[in-house]
Amino acid sequence: MTDEMLSEAELDRRHAEKMAKRRAARNKMLATKTEERGLLIVHTGLGKGKSTAAFGMAMRAIGHGMKIGIVQFVKGAWSSGERGVLEKFPDQVVLKILGEGFTWDTQDRQRDLAASAKAWAAAREMMADPSYSLIILDELNIVLRYDYLDLATVVAALSARRPDLHIVVTGRTAKPELIDAADLVTEMTMVKHPFRSGVKAQKGIEF
Repeated sequence: MTDEMLSEAELDRRHAEKMAKRRAARNKMLATKTEERGLLIVHTGLGKGKSTAAFGMAMRAIGHGMKIGIVQFVKGAWSSGERGVLEKFPDQVVLKILGEGFTWDTQDRQRDLAASAKAWAAAREMMADPSYSLIILDELNIVLRYDYLDLATVVAALSARRPDLHIVVTGRTAKPELIDAADLVTEMTMVKHPFRSGVKAQKGIEF
């Protein structure tokens, strides 16, 4: 008998049975997930939304009363809407804007190296402070891509974070070593972008 031939009542009954089985299976699976610990999270890929997703997590953490540290390794020259929001929570959010723009903006390798070292020092200081629950290292992947910081040193420090500290690393082209060390990796895939059709970055959408 096809679904078209069944009564609405019968369709509702079958749906309820199906959903009940799914709920039971999910509850059984969730019962086995008992560990709670800090995660190393990586947002990478060529698609838009890596930093946006990280800042969304910051908003969520604010809602839970957590303290958040944010170090921006590259986008220091940009004024962004999320920065304006996060700055409204000075008791919960410490924002370190230590990048000086993209490498093609500065065109000065030594300046980029110095800015990267300063930003990493700020990140290490936050990681050593037990008051932080979540630290976002925005565009750290870009810095590692250009070898402005020693990859092994960075991965070792992130892996050695205290057990209850969450760290989010953003930026395209994440190094394989960092991906291997991470607990959660999300790759943003670009399917279509208005920039390629001549649309410039717009307030409230890109920044």
